Amino acid sequence: MKVAVQSAPFDLGAEVEAFTSGAEGAGAVVTFTGIVRPDEGLTAMDIEHYPGMTERAISGIVEEAVRRWSLADALVIHRYGSLKPGEAIMMVATAAPHRGDAFAAAEFLMDYLKSRAPFWKKESRDGGETWVAAKDADEEALKRW
Repeated sequence: MKVAVQSAPFDLGAEVEAFTSGAEGAGAVVTFTGIVRPDEGLTAMDIEHYPGMTERAISGIVEEAVRRWSLADALVIHRYGSLKPGEAIMMVATAAPHRGDAFAAAEFLMDYLKSRAPFWKKESRDGGETWVAAKDADEEALKRW
């Protein structure tokens, strides 16, 4: 299990290769990468967090996913700082003996990261800055878990 909260970009291919090669007993690996959407006028997404607290919160939910779906391994990388449209914000990878568990655990982790991970996001646009508010759809997605 690996959780990384970092400002530096990550190499998706290298991360997936390292994760897959270390996932002993896995018959399935699922990965997801979140990218800053190129919305109209968006110039940057600034992501803030509390060091230590954020890593502990994400680690706790990854540990829950590993228990619930008997995962061979799990990985979460989430960036902070000022990101431009098209840049990767985060990635989730799960490995399990069977694909159903790998997919379910990955979705669980993605839903958690979107709604509950302690990050604060501010969008910079041509006309100014606004903090990103929680969305009802993201809250609704958590109810299935």
